[in-house]
Amino acid sequence: MSAPTRRLTTAQALVRFLSAQYSERDGVRRRLIAGTWGIFGHGNVAGVGQALVEYADVMPYHQGRNEQSMVHAAVGFARQLDRLSAQAVTTSIGPGATNLVTGAALATINRLPVLLLPGDYFASHAPDPLLQQLEHPVEADVSVNDTLRPVSRYFDRITRPEALIPSALQAMRVLADPAETGAVTLALPQDVQAEAYDWPEEFFAERVWCVRRPAPDPVELAAAVEAIRSAERPLIVAGGGVHHSEAEGALKAFVEATGIPVASTQAGKGSLRHDHPADLGGIGHTGTAVSDALARTADLVIGVGTRYTDFTTASGTLFQHPDVRFLNLNITAFDAHKLAARTLVCDARSGLEKLAEGLAGHRVSEAYEAGYRAGKERWDEVVEAAYRAGDDSAVPTQTQVLGALDAAVGDDDVVINAAGSLPGDLHKLWRSRSPRQYHLEYGYSCMGYEIPAGIGVQQAAPGTPVWALVGDGTYLMMPTEIVTAVQEGLPVNIVLIQNHGYASIGGLSEETGGERFGTAYRFRAADGTFTGAPLPVDLAANAASLGMDVLRAKTVRELREALAAARASDRPTCVYVETDPAPTAPPAEAWWDVPVAETATREAAVEARERYDRQVADRRRHL
Repeated sequence: MSAPTRRLTTAQALVRFLSAQYSERDGVRRRLIAGTWGIFGHGNVAGVGQALVEYADVMPYHQGRNEQSMVHAAVGFARQLDRLSAQAVTTSIGPGATNLVTGAALATINRLPVLLLPGDYFASHAPDPLLQQLEHPVEADVSVNDTLRPVSRYFDRITRPEALIPSALQAMRVLADPAETGAVTLALPQDVQAEAYDWPEEFFAERVWCVRRPAPDPVELAAAVEAIRSAERPLIVAGGGVHHSEAEGALKAFVEATGIPVASTQAGKGSLRHDHPADLGGIGHTGTAVSDALARTADLVIGVGTRYTDFTTASGTLFQHPDVRFLNLNITAFDAHKLAARTLVCDARSGLEKLAEGLAGHRVSEAYEAGYRAGKERWDEVVEAAYRAGDDSAVPTQTQVLGALDAAVGDDDVVINAAGSLPGDLHKLWRSRSPRQYHLEYGYSCMGYEIPAGIGVQQAAPGTPVWALVGDGTYLMMPTEIVTAVQEGLPVNIVLIQNHGYASIGGLSEETGGERFGTAYRFRAADGTFTGAPLPVDLAANAASLGMDVLRAKTVRELREALAAARASDRPTCVYVETDPAPTAPPAEAWWDVPVAETATREAAVEARERYDRQVADRRRHL
């Protein structure tokens, strides 16, 4: 007797399959694919589009305005839910598909799950050349979707209906695997999407994908315990893996038992509350003075869930103790082996718990603990002074904007940022009060991320106040999802900071001999330089035209009032403030390698190269 089947199109089968997938960790079950974002065109409107109508009762649909920003929204959603639930994104073939590439790169670099379902050419090749089809002269099976291969953790093109079965299962495996997750792409030829097939009923059965917590290997664990016991100045570097594994409680218990201090990457900030005695704040190029000073003298650096990017290591110049060694606790062996470290390949929470057991009774010296606590107190005074400086009736600086926001938010508010000068100021100064409050996308540092990510966070945590901090440059990249927030009734708050130029890159340009060329919104002179008054651009009016309530603040006092009003509103609200462009945050405590012209005739570049040669000499290879 043959097994029961159900006759559906490929697209219908896929949507039905996705609606029955669940993740489970620690006994908590969630929808693995909680909804689908989509913009429809001729590559998906009659396939996936029709299927989403067919199964609207089991697969929520969200309408986006830009394909890249739909991926950003899905990434924000997944990050807020600790990667245990994700969203899908469907697009047409052509520009709709290629617009996914930036979002896919962001997801994969940040190890965050998102399912991409771009349309593709006809598998039959019957109507070739198709509208928007890339005709490769020697590889007929290549399409624009192949640009997604290097930025996807799993990729397949479904050229036959039955090929969907193994591929869909592999896609779910990758999305739910904490060591492999990222962007997953199933490219869907449009004729195959609409083709009917007799699917086995078993394909649509409910499946639960276990999100593992692998324990440390006993041999590695013993070596790690011995390394920590023998260290005099150990330092923990907490990365995003602490959050993804919900290891904040285990980290807190570990540091309270051992006295080992914690510095955090952009992704790991908030692993401890800012007022915990062992929390030293950010580390690296955008780190705090106390964190970076301690990093330079640490004899053991314990990385927990970090990738050790160049901002964290100050491009290889930060960890300067002559005998420094590294111990990396990471769920991926690829990251655990960085910096020639001892490895502890396991889940962050289970690893920290086992380390605590092995280190029972061990604690750092009183002198070491007193030293870093005193450094933390000094830095806390720097933060307080930066936040409270200035006159309430004056035009606010960017630092004062952060101080006003710090006073307005509650413990559970979420603050989102990704690019520009704000990430550096936030990493040094923001006082995180809860594990999910600090939401910085700095793996890809993608301008335009903040507003759509705010929508995704709001979907994942309804009722949570969400703040997207956006500079003028970022706003101009991707404001269109404001319309989506209005349409969906999501009260995302935008803090739109106008300083008439790219503050971060402008400063970097000056530092590296570029003389701030092309980094300001000003009138262009005949010689190509930018001079005169700022352009008469009203970004607040633009936000209002897209449906937001807009509150304009000209002074520090008005800013505080506007932030309070925005937090109390149940509508998408923009707080618009023009800031004093002069930098007021504490300067960088560590270097970052941006190569400077080795030869030049302009004095600025010559001087910049001299500074570069002095700084790069401090780089170390940890072998």
